[in-house]
Amino acid sequence: MHIVPCPSCGAEVRFQSHAAVMAVCEYCRATLLKDAEAVKNLGTMSSVLDDYSPIQIGTSGSAGGRHFTVVGRIQLRYARGMWNEWYVLYDDGSNAWLGDFSGLYTLTSVRAVAGELPGFNAIGMAGAYRIDGERWLAADKRNGECIAGQGELPFQVGTGWRIRVADFRSGPRFLTLDYTGGEVPLVYTGVAVTLAGMRCQLLRDDEQIRASAGKYRGKIDALDCPSCGSTIGYLPGVATNLVCPACKAQLDAAGPEAKVLAAGEKVANMRTTIAIGATANIGGSQCSVIGAMILASEDGTKWTEYLVYSPRAGFFWLVETAHAWFRADVMSDWPEWDPDRPDVARDDKFTYEKSDDYMARVVAAAGAFNWRVKAGDRTRVVEFKYGAASLAAEITSDEMNWSRSKFVATDQVMAWFVPPKKTRPPKPPKVPPLPASPPPVPVPAAKGSGVSGALWIFFLVMLGLNLIPLIVNFGKSLVFVVLGMLAIYFPAQLGIADKDDE
Repeated sequence: MHIVPCPSCGAEVRFQSHAAVMAVCEYCRATLLKDAEAVKNLGTMSSVLDDYSPIQIGTSGSAGGRHFTVVGRIQLRYARGMWNEWYVLYDDGSNAWLGDFSGLYTLTSVRAVAGELPGFNAIGMAGAYRIDGERWLAADKRNGECIAGQGELPFQVGTGWRIRVADFRSGPRFLTLDYTGGEVPLVYTGVAVTLAGMRCQLLRDDEQIRASAGKYRGKIDALDCPSCGSTIGYLPGVATNLVCPACKAQLDAAGPEAKVLAAGEKVANMRTTIAIGATANIGGSQCSVIGAMILASEDGTKWTEYLVYSPRAGFFWLVETAHAWFRADVMSDWPEWDPDRPDVARDDKFTYEKSDDYMARVVAAAGAFNWRVKAGDRTRVVEFKYGAASLAAEITSDEMNWSRSKFVATDQVMAWFVPPKKTRPPKPPKVPPLPASPPPVPVPAAKGSGVSGALWIFFLVMLGLNLIPLIVNFGKSLVFVVLGMLAIYFPAQLGIADKDDE
């Protein structure tokens, strides 16, 4: 290990690899060049964009029985996205590069090869090439530039340093032709790897990832569209290619300021079953829907694809067709497929038969993506089936990918991402109000008297019985009895008459 003071700030800068010729001071970002005479300050290197990669300087792991440690990083950008190249140092002093793109990883080192190599411009996607006596499929071709660096590196780079590379695949094996230095490329070979397979240590955990990515802009997972002002959810450093859900403007959020790349086309509002931003726990990992696309084939068939992201599981797709749902995962270990005999593909000892070959067109898109997408983009899709399992090759002019799909029950998708609709409790039946207490029913009185007729009859009968003795005796008291009866009868008659008049 070689330790030198930073010429800019005086902090210690460590060169762990004897092959490293450049280092970036972690305190002041000064770019230091180590030569035979001294350490020279080449200026300030741009800070890396704190992305959602779990790898960091100091992460260690093993591959092929060899232990390594991450000591540096170059962050690169190309027309459709970004990726990291981590510089790793093996315990025996040799080195390699750990490629990191959207949760897919490759580990490669320089290899000397014999024979002629294809020119950069002559490489066509999905074409078969023989390199050093082995057959490879062209998988990717890109022009990129360095946007930031970190740690120690084996050659001098800086912001704006440009590269030209072409990637090839053969099953799990990976090969890169690097044309940065000229028309005769350097050859790097290796394999596709996973974090679990490398048994990586000192990875950033989910909280560290979210905290560091959020610090880049002072807010996490959201920015305002510079075209219309609507809020857009995204993943800093990873899903930096955005399509505004409101105005459909195409945005680039890879720099300090989000830029409008193209105004949005006037398209109908996207109606999706799953809302962008919906979250779910799938297989113990917290997942978020960050983008959605509506696609159509040449015969008019339409379907919707949702981009789902998890800090640990990376990216995968949920595909909604008119009849079913599927989960599609990008494959790092490619199936065997010969473009000269394109009707079969072999994977895991099974032979898949070609079932379809069509052009897919993006009708509308919204949200965040790990590559640049816009309405009108076209991709050739070749599908293969074996029983219920299916494979698909997606081919554009500069990239090819394979994915494996499996059926997902609609009820399961709904349970993950679509909350049940809230139903109102049924209204109680209307109960008519209780009627008021009925007024008392009056008892009709006998006409011409203040009491009932029966009572008057009873009264007269009793009076008559009492008068018999008086009448028989012809006493003077008879006069007084008659006068008393008249005094009772006439006032009663007058009272009843008054009531009748009312």
